[in-house]
Amino acid sequence: MNGEPEKKLTRIGRRRFLALLTAGLALVEDSEGSSSGDHLIDAGPSSLYTSDGIYDKFRDHGFFLVRKNGKLVALSAYCTHRICKLTPQIDHTFACKCHGSKFSEEGKVTEGPAKRDLPVLPISATKNGHLIINVSAG
Repeated sequence: MNGEPEKKLTRIGRRRFLALLTAGLALVEDSEGSSSGDHLIDAGPSSLYTSDGIYDKFRDHGFFLVRKNGKLVALSAYCTHRICKLTPQIDHTFACKCHGSKFSEEGKVTEGPAKRDLPVLPISATKNGHLIINVSAG
């Protein structure tokens, strides 16, 4: 009762804290305006990904490679709802175990609570045919 307003503390869960921290760090990195923070992953030669399907070898690096009808794309491995890692399903879709969101093979939301589709990450190729995925672009 010293004349100062009482400060209220708000409790947040660990997952929410980590999501906020990650978002804040992404904003700081974006505000620096430098591409030196690019996180590039060498996914190996394109010849490893000739069959249609989901390649989940790089899930822990933050992306899936998906080949469908001759086109290869890199999709973020994180749900757009609360940044939980996705799990590829036998039917070539992606599921989030945290809150139940589902995504098509193309990364489109098919079931919420997520509202945004999965980011498509840039793929480039080296002179020797290795695929380079820019994970920081997602």
